[in-house]
Amino acid sequence: MTALRVGIVGFGGYTPARVMTNEEWAEHVDTSDEWITSRTGIKRRRVAAPDETTVDLAEAAARAALEDAGLGVEDLDEIVIATDTPEVYTPDTGAFLQHRLGAREVPTYDLGGSGCAGFVLALDIGMARAAQKAGRRILVVGVELLTRLMNWKDRTTCVLFGDAAGAVVIGESDTAVELLATTAGTDGSRAGILARLSGGTREPFTLESAQRGDHLKIEFNGREVFREAVKRMGQASREVLDQVGRKAEDLALVIPHQANKRIIDAIAKSLGLTDQQMYVNIEEFGNTGSASVPLALAQARAQGRIQAGDLVLLTAFGAGFHWAAALLRF
Repeated sequence: MTALRVGIVGFGGYTPARVMTNEEWAEHVDTSDEWITSRTGIKRRRVAAPDETTVDLAEAAARAALEDAGLGVEDLDEIVIATDTPEVYTPDTGAFLQHRLGAREVPTYDLGGSGCAGFVLALDIGMARAAQKAGRRILVVGVELLTRLMNWKDRTTCVLFGDAAGAVVIGESDTAVELLATTAGTDGSRAGILARLSGGTREPFTLESAQRGDHLKIEFNGREVFREAVKRMGQASREVLDQVGRKAEDLALVIPHQANKRIIDAIAKSLGLTDQQMYVNIEEFGNTGSASVPLALAQARAQGRIQAGDLVLLTAFGAGFHWAAALLRF
């Protein structure tokens, strides 16, 4: 009899129905399809409907992951959500998702502020929690509704983002996807290169700040973000490979955070990876924050890009400045 192991047993993703093309952005800012495509690789992104909120996106991805796992909501023992666009300020989105799903009174919590690295960090935590107690099943969700919380007149940032959710269910199975290695890090001295500063205790919301649109402003130093992203995601990728004595050529697929096609290409070059080893969906969905990696993971698996026995590497970076990587064996 094959021993059960803790790992990922279900995958799910969700993207809103509305597709927004680059050409549409010309109605809001001075830009063009050529300008956006040449600098980011993005052609389209999804935008949530006016009546959709963060928990709606999270619920859809969660139910898809549970169905894929062959489990019901009643089987969940814990819920972890990575998001920087919560349902409300307090309580966390996890509380709303627990109620919406109709789950038991299980622990739920959000990981916020880690930006686009959030899901990989949450995956590591979920795996560790599942390993603590036999039979525990944990839902991990990465979700962002970024288009609602950004300045649609700031062309340096608004054209980058899209809305989406991705989810995995962690449990025990003889076919579970194993987590072989993880690594993560933070350099708080670089926090200013990618940040939303308004709304906390340092710069509380006021009428004057709202009138200035500070609550929608994203601090973004593109040049420095590019440099740090390539450096940190490459470094993290090498670390997880070294932990298990594997090399880049052993990887069937790398799923990087989908922030910018230039960043993805630079990481591939630094690691000596082929185009076939890199999974890229940024053209269709843009940067979906903490939903980026789990959405791409679910799509790659559904498209047959991942087979049994494959080594798949996840790597991401985000505001903080945070970074993380994980090595999976299917």
